[in-house]
Amino acid sequence: MWLNCDLGESFGAWSMGLDNEVMPYIDAANIACGFHAGDPVVIAKTLSLAKLHDLKIGAHPSYPDKEGFGRRSMKLESNELIHCLHYQIAALEGMARTQGLQLGYVKPHGALYNDMMTNTELLEIVMKAVSSYSRTLKLMLLATKEQDAHRALAKRYQLQLYFEAFGDRLYTDEGMLVSRNKPLAVHASEKVLEQVTCLSKYGYVITENGQKLSMKADTLCVHGDNFEAITEIKRIRDLLSFR
Repeated sequence: MWLNCDLGESFGAWSMGLDNEVMPYIDAANIACGFHAGDPVVIAKTLSLAKLHDLKIGAHPSYPDKEGFGRRSMKLESNELIHCLHYQIAALEGMARTQGLQLGYVKPHGALYNDMMTNTELLEIVMKAVSSYSRTLKLMLLATKEQDAHRALAKRYQLQLYFEAFGDRLYTDEGMLVSRNKPLAVHASEKVLEQVTCLSKYGYVITENGQKLSMKADTLCVHGDNFEAITEIKRIRDLLSFR
């Protein structure tokens, strides 16, 4: 199981995340494309760091919502959303190519990610956008009980998927992430390591109601927002390395 992290989320004078510190311990960088965070200078710097650490490169597009950091749901017409995604993917791919890097996948950000996981019509629009881009890219989405249905839907568009899981988040019995607004939605460090072990070694998580939920994931999302998180990522890396 490889590790991915959302990066390049600073812009202008505003700084977000510890990209320098997290990159040595992950395998893939999901880089903001400018609509929720990121700007040309930040994108270029993040790509350069990703190249230094030989990471997979993914586009991390969002709704056009920089003021809300992409965390607010928006109702866009199908073609409008497709064009917004193409615009962001193309921007990141163009910047990557100037550094000799190749974009490999797309992972939607924030509200768009959450919305598409609960709205099949929206997920299909996102799949249309990624599959109709000028070259082949994979789509990253949440590993849930609906994986077979998601694979079948993606097959219609000749689209390959990466399924991701979260070590630091509590899951519902249906396999969705419990809202951050609820108590215990985000695990403490020891609980994170326990959940990562269950995911990587046994293929399941324990849900909010104590149910054992089978989950097959290709990749684990980690967060490098502070120095405590970096320490946690190091421990996760060590845990996965010794498996």
